[in-house]
Amino acid sequence: MKNLAVVLLVAVASFCLASSAFAESLAPGQMAKCTNANSITLENAGGGSEDRGAANASIWKSSNFTTVPLSLSPNDHQNFEGGGSAGNADVGMGNKHSMGKSKVTFTSQDNFSRGDSIGDISGEVRITNTGTANINVNCG
Repeated sequence: MKNLAVVLLVAVASFCLASSAFAESLAPGQMAKCTNANSITLENAGGGSEDRGAANASIWKSSNFTTVPLSLSPNDHQNFEGGGSAGNADVGMGNKHSMGKSKVTFTSQDNFSRGDSIGDISGEVRITNTGTANINVNCG
């Protein structure tokens, strides 16, 4: 009975460790992998003045064999500012100014079969830091 309890305890501990969340900081040029994650969070961990602090990555997904570029650029203007810029004041448009994001989370979706969507994160997902700023990766 004691042997069965020990085997069961080891099996439960192994399962918990295998399914626990994975977090890592990627320096430029490094790669991380997430396998069958429920969510993947990428965050710009900052960097020097090169690339205006943008964190750039490429994301390869085994579910549909696609590679998608990603830029987390909290210091970049993503649209024009209000107050006459690009003529928006002349046509009565509201302010369309926004800044880039410093963090993005991809979540798994169970409403399509594997490989159906460009956003599918089932299977293996490889994140490669192609920029000059570090990226925090959290596989949940």
